[in-house]
Amino acid sequence: MAETSTMNQRPASSLSLLEEMERNYKDLPMEAIVKQDILRQGIHFFPEAFQVKDPYKSKDYFIFSFDHIPLADLKDGADTKAPEEIKISGGHFGLLKTVISTRNNPNSPYKMKLKEGKPTLFLEETEIGTAEYPPIPSWYRHKTKSGKLPGEIAPVIEWGYLLYLTVFRNCQYFGKDEECAYCDINHNYRQQKGAGRPYTGVKDVEDILEVLSWVDAEDQIAKVYTITGGSVLTNLKKKSEVDFYLQYPEAIEKKFPKRWMGKLVAQAFEKEDCQKFKDVGIQIYHPNYEVWDKNLFEKICPGKASWIGYENWIRRVVDSAEVFGPENVIPNFVGGVELSEPWGFKTVKEAITSTKQGLDFFMSKGIVPRFTAWCPEPYTTLGQQAGPPLVYFCELLRAWKETFESYGLPTPPGYGEPGPGKAVFSVSAFMDVIGYSGRN
Repeated sequence: MAETSTMNQRPASSLSLLEEMERNYKDLPMEAIVKQDILRQGIHFFPEAFQVKDPYKSKDYFIFSFDHIPLADLKDGADTKAPEEIKISGGHFGLLKTVISTRNNPNSPYKMKLKEGKPTLFLEETEIGTAEYPPIPSWYRHKTKSGKLPGEIAPVIEWGYLLYLTVFRNCQYFGKDEECAYCDINHNYRQQKGAGRPYTGVKDVEDILEVLSWVDAEDQIAKVYTITGGSVLTNLKKKSEVDFYLQYPEAIEKKFPKRWMGKLVAQAFEKEDCQKFKDVGIQIYHPNYEVWDKNLFEKICPGKASWIGYENWIRRVVDSAEVFGPENVIPNFVGGVELSEPWGFKTVKEAITSTKQGLDFFMSKGIVPRFTAWCPEPYTTLGQQAGPPLVYFCELLRAWKETFESYGLPTPPGYGEPGPGKAVFSVSAFMDVIGYSGRN
């Protein structure tokens, strides 16, 4: 493993870097390697890249900004016209179709241009792949009785597979002494409101049910919904955190019983509260532990460390498996944040060693963590520092895949098909590596 040190020495993306990773990581599909590199670097969309024939779904900014610069600084239409995701294929590496979340970065070496009338992604002068943009669902044409657009209330991501219901678009962990250091949920809310966009802070149950009635009638692609939002420390709308979040799946499952698989992304709750969500129909629980190392958890997630505590958080994740079943507890961690400055590890090897301990801890119990690729968003405590090197993400994918396979675990439910050319999870390549047997 490369002894890559601080991220300020991160090698820039280049064709030679990708080819080096192709040689060194034959156990990983090139689709996953390229995907992680694009996620860590973002994409620079040339204005021409928006001049495509068919309408497409632009970014709904469904929870975080996932951009490398402030919204107000995005130029040439990227602030309103960037697609939610891209699906690239072909190119220098002959990629199978690969779905990747859009992260705007005008300084990225990845450039989206037009070639023969089709959006095409380039790295330097090399064509990485022809791009597709996600179609607009038919039900996006409606407007609720309260005047809300569907993309504001129940945006769809993962190429139509997942309805993402951020029902509380702020977080009561507030300020750098409480906010998770990588998270821009509060900052993104302020950016969207500052830009004059409709951006509902607390979503009304009736608005969600109205939008879902259109999905129910017109859509066969969406298979899952996620209920999520910021943490509630005291109360919200005169409800406790559990009662606030419980009202949404309760209403959805009452009106549309088992129409979609229900997921909950929330704090680590005690078993009796987990049972309440299971009883109303939630099937998948994501009590995200964010970073495995205890010292880093306390630095990077100060509010969670203060209000709940590291040991309690991990215990609650494990205990929740008794309610949902271990295969249905899928906690997220933020891949790469353990290398962030000033608190993170200094080498890739140290970071992977730590993170692999967490993977082994959970997977040995049948719980399968997933990860999102950290995007250093500008208004967060960690700020606009350089992200991890590509070798880190290759090592992380290898560690995840090896641990997953060593325990013979089932594919995480609620993520669609696994494997290169099939995976739709767009903010990391963990689903892309499942089942890949390697290349010569």
